[in-house]
Amino acid sequence: MPSPTSKPPAAQSFPLDGTLLQLLPRAGAVLRHPHQGLPQWQAQADGDYLLMRLMAGPEVSEVEITRRLPLNYLEPGDRQALITQFQTLDLEPCRTQGLTKGLARLDDRRLKRLLTGLISFLNPRQMAVLLYLYRLAHQQQSPTLTVQSNDLLTNLGYSRTADGGYASKLRSQLHCDLVALHRTELVFPSLKGKGGKARIRSLLRLKACQSTNRTDRFDMFQAADLTYELADSYTLTLEFVEGIQRTGDCLWLGGAIDLTQQLGSNAKNDSQMRLLIYLASRLKWDHPPGPRIPDFVQTHPLSCPRSARLQQLPQQPDLLAHRRGPQGKRPFDQCPGIAWEAAGE
Repeated sequence: MPSPTSKPPAAQSFPLDGTLLQLLPRAGAVLRHPHQGLPQWQAQADGDYLLMRLMAGPEVSEVEITRRLPLNYLEPGDRQALITQFQTLDLEPCRTQGLTKGLARLDDRRLKRLLTGLISFLNPRQMAVLLYLYRLAHQQQSPTLTVQSNDLLTNLGYSRTADGGYASKLRSQLHCDLVALHRTELVFPSLKGKGGKARIRSLLRLKACQSTNRTDRFDMFQAADLTYELADSYTLTLEFVEGIQRTGDCLWLGGAIDLTQQLGSNAKNDSQMRLLIYLASRLKWDHPPGPRIPDFVQTHPLSCPRSARLQQLPQQPDLLAHRRGPQGKRPFDQCPGIAWEAAGE
């Protein structure tokens, strides 16, 4: 991945594509979001899809986004069985009672995992995985990279078991996250103005899965839908890199951003990661390529420690530098900084 011409703000920093940042908060909208619809099964000309549609809002940044799972990899009989079972489901409890309770009576493991992956898509843990991959891609200077599963689990802050490995639940969870980022397609309008065709893109593409201790082929879809497996390594390509490779439309994030996960806690409760992604997205929407970001962005970081008690933040990004937290400290102190790289500068 060639570096943009301008120098990054600090060592260890890495860039995120501007279009990706504009999409992330709404692409990962929770089921209780007022614009979010329930999962649907839809037959289209090119095949069947399990999808969720986030309707557009009144603000220019509130674009309509559909996230969908193509189901053509299934055998016709398996696909028809899923359709029949899906049509009997009442998914409203998933919105009112939560995902676990809403799917408690669903016995089909494949359908439960498909729905869980779609509804919880781009949860904070998956966002942390995505940030790790972009950081690694910048270090390797290529959007195509091979990542070791154990290295990724270590960087997410998980502890090894007594035998030196990782718990099977964590391994299965990581594989499901990677497959969700691979096979969940985003359908979204052009962000460069009115008109234009809708774009369809996944966040990454898994090219190969390597497992050293098995003789048969590793089936990544079967492992995500039915079993509890994790490959030893994954070769993948990041799909949103145009702003990094060609236009310079990207945001630099500090390399010391906290990606660790709290063992035993639900990923949906990671408000730090959600705040990080939301504020980064607002910087992109509020300051499109062209004008330079105010100087405070160079010195005031975008993430905060988990222990910080954030005050209610104003919508104007230029006021964030003046917002005070507990004991007179800014809520963004002691954290890595960011800087905006505008196209054409």
